[in-house]
Amino acid sequence: MQIRTTRTDQPVAEDRLAEILADPGFGNHFTDHMFTVEWTPEAGWHDARIEPYGPLSLDPATAVLHYAQETFEGMKAYRHADGSVWSFRPEENARRMARSSHRLALPVLEVEDFVAAVDELVRVDERWVPTTTDPGTAEKSLYVRPFMFASETFLGVRPSQHVTFMVIASPAGSYFKGGVKPVTLWLTEEYTRAGRGGMGAAKTGGNYASSLVAQQEAIAQGCDQVVFLDAQEGTYVEELGGMNMYFVYDDGRIVTPATGTILEGITRGSIIELAGKLGHQVEERRFSIDEWREGVTSGAIREIFACGTAAVVTPVGSLKWEGGEVPAPAETELTMRIRQALVDIQLGRAEDTFGWMHRIL
Repeated sequence: MQIRTTRTDQPVAEDRLAEILADPGFGNHFTDHMFTVEWTPEAGWHDARIEPYGPLSLDPATAVLHYAQETFEGMKAYRHADGSVWSFRPEENARRMARSSHRLALPVLEVEDFVAAVDELVRVDERWVPTTTDPGTAEKSLYVRPFMFASETFLGVRPSQHVTFMVIASPAGSYFKGGVKPVTLWLTEEYTRAGRGGMGAAKTGGNYASSLVAQQEAIAQGCDQVVFLDAQEGTYVEELGGMNMYFVYDDGRIVTPATGTILEGITRGSIIELAGKLGHQVEERRFSIDEWREGVTSGAIREIFACGTAAVVTPVGSLKWEGGEVPAPAETELTMRIRQALVDIQLGRAEDTFGWMHRIL
């Protein structure tokens, strides 16, 4: 893919950039440039370009606004101590977007083109990649958001004949200010996230939109996140609004819900490999809400944690539902060990024996 670059003549000033990188938050500020490439059946993917970041001009009849035909990814670029910049398993993000695109009847962007687009934007906006100064707590990075949407101006219900793929980036601070804290969870018994044959395994905005009302319910109940059960039986744990889950037993086994109707997280897969290397057997299977309740109550389940791109790994505290509560598990030792091992690889503080890191510059 040939990428044409037009640099902005109004980059963010160095002093303002320093202020942003000192406390970036998450999704609040965006880099100077963005990547765009377009697709039509006749021309395929064409006109790949990096240009100044700015608003899009969309016709009111643009297909994505009516039929939600879109996919996206979330990933990070990290600056190591020697100044080099790396991403974490970008080929896996590319492959997942290909699967999501297939499910949404969108054209597939090849893995090498996806990675090239991300790499080139990060190179152009390299000054936006934060420096990690405190090995104990700082986990700053450049959050990268590739996304694809139906950009045809047409109101018929069919796959779009014009599609746009873009990449934008935003500096991100540590997800947990003041240290990692267990998240409290609300069990929704009214809403489900996805059903058999649906889009649960696709990273598409509709899945997240459907989780928001349940997330509101969780917050109203004083909880941080919502837990979804399967749509068919209302018995088996699937995932949180945006994170995968793990249950650690007293014999060292780790159980995580099987995929199919849940998102196959890149962090999720990495933890399965990492836990295996640490000597823990990982079972991917159906896991009932009763097994959760009884396991914590009896002490058989010693730890519970969740993972995602933003938080990496977080311990899980108490689980609440209408009329009941299960307390937080007894320990967080393995949770924090896995978390630290993963972060150390991402930030270049530990040897990458898995070959996960991809050097950008």
